Amino acid sequence: MRTRAVLGAWAVAMMSVGATHAAEGLATDVLPTAAGELRVTFVGHGTLMFEFGGKVIHVDPWAKLTDYSMLPKADLILVTHEHTDHLDKTAIAALRKEGTVVVGTAAVAEAVGGGLAMGNGEVKTFAGVKVEAVPAYNVVHMRAPGQPFHPKGVGNGYVLSFGDFRVYVAGDTENTPEMKALKDIGCAFLPMNLPYTMTPAMVADAAKAFKPKILYPYHFGETDVSQLVDLLKDSGVEVRLRDLK
Repeated sequence: MRTRAVLGAWAVAMMSVGATHAAEGLATDVLPTAAGELRVTFVGHGTLMFEFGGKVIHVDPWAKLTDYSMLPKADLILVTHEHTDHLDKTAIAALRKEGTVVVGTAAVAEAVGGGLAMGNGEVKTFAGVKVEAVPAYNVVHMRAPGQPFHPKGVGNGYVLSFGDFRVYVAGDTENTPEMKALKDIGCAFLPMNLPYTMTPAMVADAAKAFKPKILYPYHFGETDVSQLVDLLKDSGVEVRLRDLK
């Protein structure tokens, strides 16, 4: 399959810029920041783990993807929205320890005991990390006429500030005006799982607008991610492909 071949080639190429493999068999990139190293572990699909300054942040943990008993417990868990491949109470329970903060949308907070709600546009600090909630929604792709797969006001993306290095995890969304208005993003995770989120052209359109230094397509299903590499050639945005189907 062409997508898998491209992923393999890029994974090898990116080893030279900091990709390693965690003991659990998951690929990890190490990104430099002014406040120390940021370790990004690619669990799969829309699921990520960040380690920074002694803190562990899990985003959309999903027990289908890995054995969470083998991963570090969370200081902070961020959930983008309530769909089952993003909100998994079993995974959240496995990652919780005393003091773990679980943050999500209003629906997530209601579903998870002790969860905290963040609305679109809110900015808060958890575990020493500034978190900004960015609207995540569909404009074009619809479940039925007038019924977007992800309605505006329901889902969050998140911008996390690790020192001076800002990371954008988009959640399930299209190339919205709010996304395209972002500034100073060190790396971004943008979804391409059709028909629910963006086409490669939509991702390229957004990336050319807000210009993240590094772009990881994620949650891409069967989409041919090699198209994105071609679309962003000579754009100044470094595309890194990881196994985030």
